[in-house]
Amino acid sequence: MPKQLEKYQEIERSIITTYRKTIWSPFVLAVKKYRLIEAGDKIAVCISGGKDSMLLAKLMQELHRHSEVPFELTFLVMDPGYNAENRQRIEENAKLLNVPITVFESDIFAASENANAESPCYLCARMRRGHLYAKAKELGCNKIALGHHMSDVIETTLMGMLYGGQVQGMLPRIKSTNFEGMELIRPMYCILENDVVRWQEYNGLQFIACACKFTQKITQSDEDTFSARRRVKALIAELKKENPNVENNIFQSIHNVQLDTLAEYKKEGVKHSFLEKFE
Repeated sequence: MPKQLEKYQEIERSIITTYRKTIWSPFVLAVKKYRLIEAGDKIAVCISGGKDSMLLAKLMQELHRHSEVPFELTFLVMDPGYNAENRQRIEENAKLLNVPITVFESDIFAASENANAESPCYLCARMRRGHLYAKAKELGCNKIALGHHMSDVIETTLMGMLYGGQVQGMLPRIKSTNFEGMELIRPMYCILENDVVRWQEYNGLQFIACACKFTQKITQSDEDTFSARRRVKALIAELKKENPNVENNIFQSIHNVQLDTLAEYKKEGVKHSFLEKFE
């Protein structure tokens, strides 16, 4: 009689069998294509408690078991001011998934809300990243891994165009400008959010969403409350009804930028014009 698998083992198996095509293979593709992991790396996998970062933790564990490239992992959870219920949910999910987390405290929720109560998300994200870099470096890591996926990349690109007046992507790998020798990597760069949701639902998992008061207020308010990301998500969903390949087309567009056709562009902060060709 076959041995009964533990729940975490069933979840791990689902990644490389049921979701091999939509999750595991795109994950491996991103790691190889963008050279995200190198021999000797010590990577802090940053876990917020949401579906994306929890899946990232399992993907990195699986890769660590099978990769011929030697690297180390630590699983880092920053508590920016969660309530007791959310903190407990993160710890219980980590135990369920067999992810050995290291937790440290901060007061980012309160600090970002006090600094900009109307729209604290940008400041919160920057502060989170700084704290994660600092703690990862303290633990001897040279990289932090975040759970941003292809849908984040696509939505950020469209938000920049529609609401920011700029064409700006989201890189799969970035060198830190404030923490020497540190890098940020995004190993889920080629995975769509819908496939993350399917994996979560298939395994009957319940994760926290963004747990700050500001996001909860928007989520619980009426539908007229404006959110650029929510609007862009809806736009993409509508476009997919006409063209199922629209997400991939947008994603490929930031890999196929034709600079010769642009009136102006910036490189390393310096603006360039097509008129330079005529001077």
